Amino acid sequence: MPAGVVAMLALAALLNYVDRGNLATAAPVLQDELALSSSQIGLLLSAFFWAYAPSQLLAGWLVHRYDIRLVLGAGVLLWSAATTLTGLANGFVTLLLLRLLLGLGESVTFPSWALILARHSAEGDRGRLNGLVSSGQGFGPMIGTLFGGLAIAHFGWRAMFVGIGVITCLWLVPWFRVSRGGVLKPTAQEHSRSVTYGEILRQRAFWGSALGQFFMNIGFYFVISWMPSFLVKAGGFTVSHMAMIGAAIYAIYAIATVIVGDVSDRWMRRGGSPTLVRKTFFVIAGLGTAVCTGACAFVVPHDAVWLLGVTAVFFGFSTPMIFAVSSTLAGPRASGRWTGAQNLSGQIAGIIAPFATGVLLDLTGTYAAAFAMAAITAVAATVAWGVVIPKIAPVKWVDKVNEPAPDSNALPATESVL
Repeated sequence: MPAGVVAMLALAALLNYVDRGNLATAAPVLQDELALSSSQIGLLLSAFFWAYAPSQLLAGWLVHRYDIRLVLGAGVLLWSAATTLTGLANGFVTLLLLRLLLGLGESVTFPSWALILARHSAEGDRGRLNGLVSSGQGFGPMIGTLFGGLAIAHFGWRAMFVGIGVITCLWLVPWFRVSRGGVLKPTAQEHSRSVTYGEILRQRAFWGSALGQFFMNIGFYFVISWMPSFLVKAGGFTVSHMAMIGAAIYAIYAIATVIVGDVSDRWMRRGGSPTLVRKTFFVIAGLGTAVCTGACAFVVPHDAVWLLGVTAVFFGFSTPMIFAVSSTLAGPRASGRWTGAQNLSGQIAGIIAPFATGVLLDLTGTYAAAFAMAAITAVAATVAWGVVIPKIAPVKWVDKVNEPAPDSNALPATESVL
C-alpha cells in the first residue's frame, strides 16, 4: 500500500470529522444568534445522519462498481460545498438541508477506505493501518474544535464554515496525484460473482459487528456532538477554553487509536489469533467506556472533563478494531458493501444520540441521563462484539448462488442473532 494513499485516506477521515463536527463547535454561539432551542440544535446535529446513514448502502455499491478514486473524490467535492454554504445560512431550514447534503457527500468515505485496505493490506497490518487512518476521527474533531473554536471567537461562525469548506476542497489535488496509475485497481478475487447485501445480512458475524458499532456510537456521537455545549453551558468554560479542552480530549483519542492499532498487530505477529486480539480490545473498550461515562452522570462538570479524557482512551481501543475486523470478515469481494451496511447501523446511532440528548436536556435540565444512556449502550456493544461475533475469520463467499457457504460465521436458520 503506497504511503501517500494511506496519508490521504487519513487526511480525508480527518476532514470528514472536522466538517461533520463543526456545527457542534459553533452550536453555543449559533444557537443564541439564530434563537434555536436545544431540541432544534439536537435535530440539526442528527440531520447529518439522516442522509449519511442510508447513503452507506449506495456508497458500498458505488465503490465496487466504479473507480474508487473518482467516487471518493466526488464525495469530498460535494461535502466541501455543503460546508462552505453553511456559512451563508440564515435559518433552521437552510441549515437542515445543508446538513443533509453534507451527509450525502461524506457517505463514501468509510466504504472507500475499508475496500482499499481490504484490497491492499495483509491481516497483520490492518490494525496499524486502520489505526492510522481512523486517527482522523480524533485529530479531525481536535483540529475542528481548537481552530474552529478560536476562529469563531475571532472571526465568527460564518467565516469558520467558509474557511473549512475551502480547505477541504483542496484535498482533491494531492488525492488524484497519489492515486493515479492504477495503484487502487481491484484484486483478482473481485472478478468473481459480486457478493449481495442479502448474503451479508445472513452472516451472524455481520450482526455482531453492526450492533457493536451501533451501540458504541451512541456514546461516541453523544460526546462528539454535545461536548462543546456541555463544556460551555454546563461547565461554564469560555468558547476559547472549550476549544482547548475539547482539542485535548480528541487528541488523546487519536493517539490512543494509533497506538492500539499498532499494538494489536504486534500481538498478532507474535502468535495471537485475530479473534483473541481484536475481541480483547473490544471488551476493554466497551467496559471502560461504560464505567467512565456512567461516572460522569454523578460528578460535577469540571470533574467530568477528566473522565471524558479517559473515555477517549477507551474509544481509541475500539476504533481501529471496528474496520480491521470488517475487512477481515468480508475480504476484498465484499468489504465495501459490508462496511456500508455495517456503517449504516453505526450511523443510525448518529441520528438517535444527538437528538435524544437534546430532548433529555430539555426535559431534565442536566446531562446526567445522556451519560447514563452512553454507559448502558457501551455494555450492549461489549456483548455484541464479544458474544455475537463467533470468530474473526474470513467468510467463505460462494461463486454460485445456490451453493451452500461452508462457514461457521453464517447464521443458521434456527439460530438467533443474539
